[in-house]
Amino acid sequence: MPPRRRRSSTRRWPATASHPPCWRGCRRAPSSTRPSATPTTRRSIPRSSPPWSRRCPGPAAPAAPRETTRAECLQRRSPRLVSGRPRQGGGPVPRDPDQDDDRAGAGVRSVQLALDVLEAIAFSGDELGVTQLAERLDVTKGSVHRHLHTLVERGYLTQNPATTRYAIGPKSRLLARFAPDADLIQVAEGPMRELRDRLGHTVVLSAMTPRGALVLTTLASTSPIEIGVRPGSELPFHASAQGKVLLAFAPRPVQERILSRKLERFTEHTIVARERLEAELIRIARQGFAAAPEEVLLGVNVMAAPIFDERDICIGALAIVGSIQFLPADPEDETVAALKDYAQQISRRFGQGRSPGLSVPVSAPRTARRG
Repeated sequence: MPPRRRRSSTRRWPATASHPPCWRGCRRAPSSTRPSATPTTRRSIPRSSPPWSRRCPGPAAPAAPRETTRAECLQRRSPRLVSGRPRQGGGPVPRDPDQDDDRAGAGVRSVQLALDVLEAIAFSGDELGVTQLAERLDVTKGSVHRHLHTLVERGYLTQNPATTRYAIGPKSRLLARFAPDADLIQVAEGPMRELRDRLGHTVVLSAMTPRGALVLTTLASTSPIEIGVRPGSELPFHASAQGKVLLAFAPRPVQERILSRKLERFTEHTIVARERLEAELIRIARQGFAAAPEEVLLGVNVMAAPIFDERDICIGALAIVGSIQFLPADPEDETVAALKDYAQQISRRFGQGRSPGLSVPVSAPRTARRG
């Protein structure tokens, strides 16, 4: 009968994820139950030594987790992959705050592009195609096409099947019908026409936006050579007469926000120094009108006067545009008086000087004209 093998007193520890077994079965305790020591790697053992003289490397040092980038996640197209680790089970995927910020920024940019597409078609006056929109907005045709498809599905745009170009849709016109009854364009139409016939210059109506003076509508001059601005354009606060008027009568926090920006110089006459611009705003508020001779474009002068509502809040600007030859930097008193008089007429139609609560008279709706 062969002798029985003597059982070893050394306990064999099971292999774990942090302590993989070696080639001959590890007899060492896991790192959680034995004193910490610097593990010996297999590369430090010379190859010439026999296998039985090689020591077990012990538990391997855990590798630093590598965060998978958002581009890699999108490339793998795995919704369960988060931070480089596959999500097991059917539970919810944890949210990455960095990815949330990227998605929020992308969402805002997507909305901005959709509005840019809508505004470009609305203010163009004609149908536009994908290539024209991509060139105007400086984006790819694929991005423009996706937004156009969504706007057409929602009814804000329509596509001409003959030309494959796009125009304003029925839902955009429906939104325009829900505008307030006291519409600035509708109320100012009569005084604007009278001012144009009296002075002969192009008349422009503008309102304030966070980025500048938005041109609402224009009336062409009686001169054979027309000088004007397109509706929908946003004029800078510091270099346009409309912008300076709106800024001069704006609340102080709004003025501080605009004046703290870096002002762009369009011509040699553009005011970009904050001290000079603040002094200009004080002078405008005192005299009741603003001028911007050759501040945006050489050879062109613009004068503007404020429009107020029943709460004495500046809601718009009435301006005249002409060449520096017929509308000089030092305007005539008759021109200044006429501009301020018609701006005050529009203000009175909005209730300036009346007690609050009185209704604002509105003229009959005008019919749409093509031109």
